[in-house]
Amino acid sequence: MNPFFAYSLLCFGSIFSIVDPFAAVPIFLVLVGQQPRESQNRVALRATLTCFVVLTAFAAAGSLIFAFFGISIPAFKVAGGILLFGVAFDMLRAKPSPTKTTEQERHDAETKEDVGVIPMGIPLLSGPGAMATATVLAGKAHGVLEHIGLHLAILAVSVITLVVLRSSTVIGRVLGRTGLNVIGRIMGLILAALAIQFVLDGVREALPGLVAAAKSQL
Repeated sequence: MNPFFAYSLLCFGSIFSIVDPFAAVPIFLVLVGQQPRESQNRVALRATLTCFVVLTAFAAAGSLIFAFFGISIPAFKVAGGILLFGVAFDMLRAKPSPTKTTEQERHDAETKEDVGVIPMGIPLLSGPGAMATATVLAGKAHGVLEHIGLHLAILAVSVITLVVLRSSTVIGRVLGRTGLNVIGRIMGLILAALAIQFVLDGVREALPGLVAAAKSQL
């Protein structure tokens, strides 16, 4: 497969798994399910735009963040992988992850008129795990084309998220709680595998001598 398309697919799968728009459907329905359809669409649009802007910013500024804080890419891969695995473990149990949004944030959001930016956009869709994923993928990109592929993947995920949120009433009625939990667990399994891969890549890049020695013993 063409390296550009292969990398773009990797980015899309990684970002889609961590954003997981289907997992946001129940909370979206709780927050704005009783509002008119036009209001629901506006909230969905604001949430999606917030997610797109945040992930694009982290994808574009990944190298600057590394340089400013003196963080190496391998170290961020390990830290991001550990964080993502925590999110994935909660998703496998069909349990809302506290690293994406807390119970207090969800409770406070019910009293707010505009929930599109907070907590829907941040941290539900573009939480720490999604930010870490975008930053790590930006660090793995080689050349302008792969960076373009990353941003196209973010755009594609954002568009799909908008469609899912705008269709949340229908999706919730068709799939039910069980169906949404099944989708969440599948996304969690994929995300857990990606998280472990991030950690393995980070360790291999940080300790190349140790990896070479281990291979020589095989």
